[in-house]
Amino acid sequence: MPSMAKTFREWNPEQSMMFPPVVLDLVEKDDLVHFVRNLVLEELDLSQIMGQYQEERGYPPMHPAMMTALLLYSYCQGIYSSRRIARACKQRVDYMALTGMQKPDFRTVNLFRQRHLRALEGLFQQVLRLCQKAGLVKLGHVALDGTRLRANASKLKSMSYGQMKKSEAKLAAEIQGWFEQAERIDREEDEQYGTDGRGDELPEWVVDKQKRLEKIRQAKAELEAEAREKAAVGADPNKTGHKPKPTGVAEEKAQRNFTDSESRIMRTADGFIQGYNAQAAVDADSQVIVAQLVTNNGNDTHQMVPLLNQIRQNAGRQAREISADSGYCAAVNLKTLRRRRIRGYVATNNQKANNVSRWVQQMRERLSKGGDRSRYYLRGQTVEPVFGHIKSARGFRQFLLRGLRKVSVEWTLLCTAHNVLKLAAARA
Repeated sequence: MPSMAKTFREWNPEQSMMFPPVVLDLVEKDDLVHFVRNLVLEELDLSQIMGQYQEERGYPPMHPAMMTALLLYSYCQGIYSSRRIARACKQRVDYMALTGMQKPDFRTVNLFRQRHLRALEGLFQQVLRLCQKAGLVKLGHVALDGTRLRANASKLKSMSYGQMKKSEAKLAAEIQGWFEQAERIDREEDEQYGTDGRGDELPEWVVDKQKRLEKIRQAKAELEAEAREKAAVGADPNKTGHKPKPTGVAEEKAQRNFTDSESRIMRTADGFIQGYNAQAAVDADSQVIVAQLVTNNGNDTHQMVPLLNQIRQNAGRQAREISADSGYCAAVNLKTLRRRRIRGYVATNNQKANNVSRWVQQMRERLSKGGDRSRYYLRGQTVEPVFGHIKSARGFRQFLLRGLRKVSVEWTLLCTAHNVLKLAAARA
């Protein structure tokens, strides 16, 4: 290399060096990793997780507190895949500081998350209580909304009950026809060549169709069982609308996905997706999430009461005001707000101009009197930015796990991480 007039600092990647005496010194003192580590070690109750490790025998597992901190920090960083988390433990200095240079593989991360689903859900309420102590939860005005997130499944892998019946009969007939043909050929070959040769091998196309037939029959049975269960329970008094009483027979249009049977086809602004409906109630004062849930019902109407119940359970008291878009406008919801003495601001534009209940008419008059200064407009600047931050800034647009129970935990971890970031900012 030719000589240069400018002097540079020496660059020698192979030069040996001494690490700091404490691995945490690898990151700045105000880095989020310190906050998450201290939060887990000093303020969160992990007894529900720790209590599951009673066996003395066997190789010692990774410390549950470290694994909990690893998951929380990863969700704060927008890293959700167990493989990406494991890779970060090997490549990123902040992760090395958090784990103390330990390197759990992706199976360890995934198994820990799967094993402690219920306990990890409980962290949401603990962090929310810490936000309360920090003065971040006022409950003066809380906005409700839902966002549709893709399931870990393709909508092309869904089939309606009517299609299942047709496909089941067609596949069963094809497979039966092959068996009959195989038996006829076997008899002919036995007469010609004797009975020593094998003839029981199934062609690959038959094996695949048999597997597909099994999946169709399983999904069909699930839809039939679901219809019988609805009929046994009867009509839900909290449901709205004028749907006919359950008959116990699956509807022809009822669908089931073969990859994630609990996910549903849902409408979004960009078309239809195979997904779930993620709900959140957000405090307008700080954008802290005070209640959250996931449902496979694409209709928001039935989610207001569960969210209100969760706010009271999580925060110890009810919100003074609630705002929500027209998806939540139903007489049962408006009556609930009135009964609980919560002042509601719920859009009514999905209701027909005529033939509305007095509850809807009263809400329409309240919003009209407020005009452009109505408290309803707090909704857009409160809850929608939270969804935008989760989806865009932190890049979560699709669930990784499958099944309603597991995706509920994923959403809870996302909401917990959101509140951890709010708490960290407030304490900075």
